[in-house]
Amino acid sequence: MSRTSNRADGDIVRDFLSVADLLEEPQLAQLYAYLAREGEATVQDVMDDLELPQGTAYSYVNRLVDAGVLDVTDDEQPRRYAARPIDLTVTTGAGDREYTITPALIDAVGRRETDADIDTYIDRHGVAGLATALTYAVARERGEMTHRLMAEDLDISPLAAEMILQALRPVVHEHYDIEESGAGLGELDIHGDGTDDA
Repeated sequence: MSRTSNRADGDIVRDFLSVADLLEEPQLAQLYAYLAREGEATVQDVMDDLELPQGTAYSYVNRLVDAGVLDVTDDEQPRRYAARPIDLTVTTGAGDREYTITPALIDAVGRRETDADIDTYIDRHGVAGLATALTYAVARERGEMTHRLMAEDLDISPLAAEMILQALRPVVHEHYDIEESGAGLGELDIHGDGTDDA
């Protein structure tokens, strides 16, 4: 599911609406991210791996199938489901920034309930801010960015930058190819005194 220039405006709007729930409900985002990682799974797999009650698992899977972000890959019982690729670019209301809704961003949103740093960052900066932070996190893990540069660019404290970069690190390594040589900048001096938390 991606926005392309030859698609009708109605299709683009429908694509956006189909992922809106993923950005608003961390449990749905977590389920989508799980299926994107696994390739495909049954509802029983979802129940076991995500520790969801049966009714909740079926409800979430059905909602995501109805929204068009999951496909039924096998109609035989037990049915198997797979996540559709999502790549949708959105411009902020002020028109000053664009961000792309990808499985990595949805995964980050899905971690909101289990990661206080991601939750706090979304509360303060919204999903658009998280998308921007994810871009910086990828650059950081590739050795192209530091938390201080991010803080300066986004006008946030270096500590806030370091906290969200560390929180997003597992997401980056799950969804992006990161060269091991660039990982050296991954642990930076967050205290300003030459020490780190590694």
